[in-house]
Amino acid sequence: MNWDAWTTLGWQAWLTLSLIGAILVTLVFTRAATDVVLVGAMTVLLVSGVLKPSEALAGLANEAIVTIAVLYVVVAGLEATGGNTIIAEKFLGRPKTVTAALTKMMFPVTFVSAFMNNTPVVAMFLPAVNDWAKQNRLSVSKLMIPLSYAAVLSGVVTIISTNSNMLVNGMLMAAKGRSMHMFELTWIGIPITIVGVLFMIVFNKWLLPDRRPIADQFGDPREYSVEMVVEPGSVLVGKTIEQAGLRQLPNAFLAEIERGGEIMPAVGPQEKLRENDHLVFVGVVESVIDLQRIRGLKPATDQIFKLEAPRSRRTLIEAVVSPRCPIIGQTIRDGRFRSIYNAVIIAVARSGERINKKIGDIVLQPGDTLLVEAHPSFAEQQRNSRHFYLVSKVEDFVPVRHDRAFLAVGILLAMIIVASFEWVSMLKASMLAAGAMLLTRCCTSAVARRSVEWKIIVTLAAAFGVGAAVEKSGLAKAIAESLTSFAHGSPFLSLTAIYGGTLLLTELISHGAAVSLLFPIALQTANQLGIDYMPFVAAVTVAGSLGFATPLSYQTHMMVYGPGGYHFKDFLRAGIPMDLLCWGISMVTIPLVFPLHAL
Repeated sequence: MNWDAWTTLGWQAWLTLSLIGAILVTLVFTRAATDVVLVGAMTVLLVSGVLKPSEALAGLANEAIVTIAVLYVVVAGLEATGGNTIIAEKFLGRPKTVTAALTKMMFPVTFVSAFMNNTPVVAMFLPAVNDWAKQNRLSVSKLMIPLSYAAVLSGVVTIISTNSNMLVNGMLMAAKGRSMHMFELTWIGIPITIVGVLFMIVFNKWLLPDRRPIADQFGDPREYSVEMVVEPGSVLVGKTIEQAGLRQLPNAFLAEIERGGEIMPAVGPQEKLRENDHLVFVGVVESVIDLQRIRGLKPATDQIFKLEAPRSRRTLIEAVVSPRCPIIGQTIRDGRFRSIYNAVIIAVARSGERINKKIGDIVLQPGDTLLVEAHPSFAEQQRNSRHFYLVSKVEDFVPVRHDRAFLAVGILLAMIIVASFEWVSMLKASMLAAGAMLLTRCCTSAVARRSVEWKIIVTLAAAFGVGAAVEKSGLAKAIAESLTSFAHGSPFLSLTAIYGGTLLLTELISHGAAVSLLFPIALQTANQLGIDYMPFVAAVTVAGSLGFATPLSYQTHMMVYGPGGYHFKDFLRAGIPMDLLCWGISMVTIPLVFPLHAL
């Protein structure tokens, strides 16, 4: 242990170290919000003078963080068009268990991520996996960490898949005039990828939390009846109920099918769908929204296409019918609801009674809750009306524009290709893609603004500030020198220490900063030992690409943090074993690929 490095540290380094300890303890043992904790730590660093305002706030202008914010808009375009369902259909299938789901998801993601930058790969799969989990009644918290891990695991199969790989390659070129070729680390990356994926699949029960939305646990007393039609020529035609994903919808079930005037109740899972089948579902309001996102289904009433406002400007509104409503006692078909209110009823709930009828045949009663599609002004106009009680908008509803789904997927693929071949930077590619989503109306500006997870962006920016303090105060250098000093001239122990130091700093600050700090130490260590520098360069590259124990270590972890509903300790529980596993495999494979021979 190099105690000299620690005795010379100033108060700034010790304060920073104390804050990091406080952050970890708070996040692991309390339910405090991650963004609040990190912003609080950054505030202490700023007020104490460890960081200047420009240094503390630099994360808000960091290219990687801004890229993540922009990618949320790209993802919103996929969700608003149903492009995510196309991705799910092509890659994911219909698993029945979490183990099967992880197998179907992780191997395709690792393959794609090996040849493309892993950040847009996660952006591509994230909305698809989210909807896929709902449709297959799987806990999304069992899938989001594995999604990010799968993209990161194959990050060293090729040089182009992570930014830190390219950074190390650039530093190697500057220092030694030598560049790593595309597949130089492949035989190190492949064993790590295969073993890491299998580890997550086999031990997911113990490593991953099982969190489900409150609605899944307690249900909703309002059960709506909603009628959908199978569109002619759609992808659902010819599929069975089970293959179409309509058998195990969350909080909803298929009550009956009306086909050519014939009612088919209690439909079996192997029944094949036909064009113009009328499907009557019963479920909560969230399931009604999910049904409208399924490609190939549309609301049974043609009235929604006769409304004045275009669908992109409409919303869903819940309204309870009062006894003074003029269409009480009439069927929805005969009541001319659209003509009176410029709105269309798409679902009805009746407290204490399940309505297994087609929407047009339901006779309205006082107290019925209607789910109507209308311009947002409907809520303002009817809020004080005697015809309705409790008029309120359904949050986060956006009519899906399936006709633009392939366009949205095309924009996403173009972004991935452009970024992967480095024709432009990832930030520029994502901004162009987000702009294309808006210009082609794959999503609206309002949806784009709502899509950005600002808590995640603030968390990343604050973490960047804390990382800057670790580096500026000299704490990072002290950690790196201490980890390498204990090797006492042993090439293998020195290699182990270089990997461990890079990994530790990757988890605490960022992979880019970690490899920047450890790269010169790695070259100096190899020089002092009189052996080839490539094993140490490989250790820095691999460790800088494979951080799993904190959501702060890699941008894809932060992308899945919110959608997965995770706590900080969830990453520690799954990530520490993964870190140790990859470290162990690397210590076997790196000396085999790059022998520790004396020069």
